[in-house]
Amino acid sequence: MRFILITIFLIISGSATAQQGNEALRSAAFLSVRATGGDQVHTIMELYGLADFACNTAVFLKLNGIKSEHTHLTAGKTYKMPIQSMKYNGSSIRSTTGIDDWKTAVQIRDYNHALLRKGVRDDDFTESRDLWIPWHIINCDKNGKTKKSTPDTKTPEAKPGKKVTPATAYGGEPTTSDNNRVFPIFGDKYAKTPLISSKLKGKIFYLVSGHGGPDPGARGKRAGITLCEDEYAYDVTLRLLRYLLSHGATAYMIVRDPNDGIRDQNYLKCDNDEVVWGNKTVPQNQKARLGQRTDIINALTEAHNKRGEEDQTVVEIHVDSRGKSTETDVFFYYRPNDEASLNLALHMHQIFIEKYNQKRGPSRRYSGTVTSRDLYTLRETNTHKAVYVELGNIQNDWDQQRIVLKNNRQAVANWIGQALSKK
Repeated sequence: MRFILITIFLIISGSATAQQGNEALRSAAFLSVRATGGDQVHTIMELYGLADFACNTAVFLKLNGIKSEHTHLTAGKTYKMPIQSMKYNGSSIRSTTGIDDWKTAVQIRDYNHALLRKGVRDDDFTESRDLWIPWHIINCDKNGKTKKSTPDTKTPEAKPGKKVTPATAYGGEPTTSDNNRVFPIFGDKYAKTPLISSKLKGKIFYLVSGHGGPDPGARGKRAGITLCEDEYAYDVTLRLLRYLLSHGATAYMIVRDPNDGIRDQNYLKCDNDEVVWGNKTVPQNQKARLGQRTDIINALTEAHNKRGEEDQTVVEIHVDSRGKSTETDVFFYYRPNDEASLNLALHMHQIFIEKYNQKRGPSRRYSGTVTSRDLYTLRETNTHKAVYVELGNIQNDWDQQRIVLKNNRQAVANWIGQALSKK
């Protein structure tokens, strides 16, 4: 159980919106929380919907005298949050805060409603008259950095306040506004994701698209255009994520691109602006990259385990690279000496056999394989199951069709999703 506490700050802001605000906003209270066992900086940021803005984390570290965002928090200790608390006047957010901008007021409203839906708040601000204003909405620029001349973060000790029990603290892929079926990560065309069924309710998935950031992975050439592994693995993984969410799963897209939703083009532009869950920069060093991703997954896994949600699976998706003449069907690796992971990989394999036979007929049978392999993600993650999928050979002309054609990318994502639905 988490306790929300209130700490009073003197706010002196030089930003345009804060300057327009009244004295109540400039002297608004800040919330604090009492950490529970296993909490880390990034998990508490995610819980309160603050992780996508680096300025929130920076202010949290400064408020609490913490040097690193990877720090484990001390259970029972109180930590100050980059969220202001104001007494709502019962009329409007704009008149309460003194902020004239309508869009900013809507953002504040939607933030409070989102935390209420997640169970982080146990009341509606219009009833309790307790309005929460996250740091980034007022004080951060469009790049997620704190604006110049932002409020002083020196404060006195906190005083105990009311209790809040988060009902769904780790809710998976974030939605936007008041619509919990709109997922910005998919881009405008695919953001709205209807709930088709609840057959995956209670199942947790961590989806990792290979490489990203400074590492594009394997490369191929087609029609004189460079194909980057990370872009095609990302698109297939996004499509898989949408499939899982449409059937009620809780799912996390670990590698994330701020600009690339699901794309229907044959040739996907190579870039290096990917981040990981929590808006963290992807390290240059390969081992550090892998460690960062497994640390994120393990922290989330531990949180779900504490809630009694143990049906958790990692799926990592790559595109292989071999000699240009080598044609390779989709194949699977599973966690060594892990029967649950082996069974899942075998089930995926069987689904692909069936689907390929339907599409290709008996003249050209599926030749994908299932193999145990001591890969970092498979070895170091603590989930119940972990499987690693290779989509084919990015160098081979025939295999390239599997990733270049959007319908093929969608089919592969659907088949993996169907396999995950039945296990």
